[in-house]
Amino acid sequence: MDDQIRAEFKKNNFVLVEEEEILQKCLTFCINYNLSPSDLVSSWDLYSINRQLELVVSDAHMDAFHQQLQSEQKQAIIEKEQGLHSYTDVTMELDEDHEDAKEIVPTSPTGQTNVHLDSFDVTPMQHSLGKPLELVTPFGQRKDKFVVHSTFNTLSTVHEIKMEKGEEGSEDDVIKRVQPIKSCSLEVHSSQPAPGCRYMYDRIEDKFNYLEDKIMKYSKAMVASQLYEEPVDPSVASQKSIFAVGMICCEEEGRLKEKPIMLQSSVEHSGGQRVRLDLQKLDQFSLFPGQVVGIEGHNPSGHYLIATKIVDNVPLSVPDDENIRQKKRQAVDEDNKPAGLSDITSDLSLIIASGPYTTTDNLFFEPLSDLLAYAQRKQPQLLILLGPFIDSEHPEIKKGALNRTYDDLFRLEILRRLQDYVEYMGSAARVILVPSIRDAHHDYVFPQAAFDMNIADLSRQITCITNPGMISANKVKVGCCSVDVLKQLSMDVVSRGIKNRMNTLTNHLLSQRSFYPLYPPAEDTPVDLSLAPEALQMSSVPDILIVPSDLTHFVKVLRLEGTSEGGEEVKCMCVNPGRLARGEGGGHFVELNFHGTPDSSSASVIRI
Repeated sequence: MDDQIRAEFKKNNFVLVEEEEILQKCLTFCINYNLSPSDLVSSWDLYSINRQLELVVSDAHMDAFHQQLQSEQKQAIIEKEQGLHSYTDVTMELDEDHEDAKEIVPTSPTGQTNVHLDSFDVTPMQHSLGKPLELVTPFGQRKDKFVVHSTFNTLSTVHEIKMEKGEEGSEDDVIKRVQPIKSCSLEVHSSQPAPGCRYMYDRIEDKFNYLEDKIMKYSKAMVASQLYEEPVDPSVASQKSIFAVGMICCEEEGRLKEKPIMLQSSVEHSGGQRVRLDLQKLDQFSLFPGQVVGIEGHNPSGHYLIATKIVDNVPLSVPDDENIRQKKRQAVDEDNKPAGLSDITSDLSLIIASGPYTTTDNLFFEPLSDLLAYAQRKQPQLLILLGPFIDSEHPEIKKGALNRTYDDLFRLEILRRLQDYVEYMGSAARVILVPSIRDAHHDYVFPQAAFDMNIADLSRQITCITNPGMISANKVKVGCCSVDVLKQLSMDVVSRGIKNRMNTLTNHLLSQRSFYPLYPPAEDTPVDLSLAPEALQMSSVPDILIVPSDLTHFVKVLRLEGTSEGGEEVKCMCVNPGRLARGEGGGHFVELNFHGTPDSSSASVIRI
């Protein structure tokens, strides 16, 4: 088994520093926890991604890795005994005193981490679901209610909401609020697929057209950039160096492996033929199924394309497709939009959170109540909430123990709280709702239509968009996708020489100009390419990209290779707010102040 473990690490491009000690401990882990070498290396892969480690396995991390395996085994036993599913992030449950905590939390330029904020005593509303009110929940018993876990730049308002104990219940609470917020302009860039659309009608022809269109658009963009010549058929034997464009594919079912990796070219250039890629001459690459790339190399035998260079990003100097740029836009606040667009500044304050919004032991939705209480104090211009709202993976929902419909639960527990929030905040407040494929009360399909809600009085303040979706607020473009595409990519990517894999995973979305570039999709993601496949594409690089994931939460600025038409470097602020609720405890959300450019903006990841 030692040899099998060593081979499995090598197959996944990991380097063992202290080989004998590591293999001995890994062998013990496999025996004690009944793991195969493949399962063990998969667990290490997720562990290293969460800590943003290089592809080096060190004995110094074995103790922390052991604790993660213990946590996974304990959770598996609990689920087996109860017959239920409970939430576990791929990140380990952190103890504040854990010696590896600093490795998981991104370092802050200002050194402000784990800063305690305020303690709101939010009492759950009366419910007929879950535990009785007289039983205090573990979530309600927590001591530190809002803690700054990490920061990006300096968030100047982070300490402005400290209150005396019990102040939130005072009668003059409205008077003690901060100054009213300034309304922001808001525009939705896409309304497809439409609510009530028919799905599960996708055909092989739809999938073929989608993939062929991806390859051809990439090819045309490469040629239009004048940096590359016209692509040729990579499967034809040639001693000369050639340039080909195609999609990365697996030769067989299962995860992508470095040997063999296939390149499928377009029908126009090669009749859709596939050719094996030889990557031995490359020092650095990161590939996944469905990725469209340009390859420079030669194919002397006609059987292998020996790659000397991989181009994995669309040149940003090339204008967007005309059909995408001219697609219909839906304005949601024409009446309140300023008279001159030039008067709108690119400043925006946001609070971003992703579901689930209640803990696994009840349906009190206490985390959501606390989040809205926090937002009432900070008064952001935009509150962006991504699903799941009524989580189909919640134990109470999986057992069928509800005494009401999913729609009623969403209307009474989610919408009612949001209506109270916008009424308290005033007409300037805006809330964006993004559905999830895990929402029990909504269509199980991706791309996903927006929620169809009948709230005419508050339709200007509570806006529902598609999943994925793109909006503009005060000239700031914000892209949202609630599918955990980062986690799915991390399980299928094959890489070499990559130092920061989390940055690379996120950058794949931007370089491919797609919210979901993976193909074939993950088993639990019901992609229907007959429903507005253009909805999966990014018409332009957003200023803020929101991609909730079970992987470690982060706020970071990514710089794209290539420049815009104006010659300026293109940057995007990427945000993973984490999950608002984790098991029976609280999770994380993000408070963000955008000021013109990503580099001049500030943000905090806050543990609730």
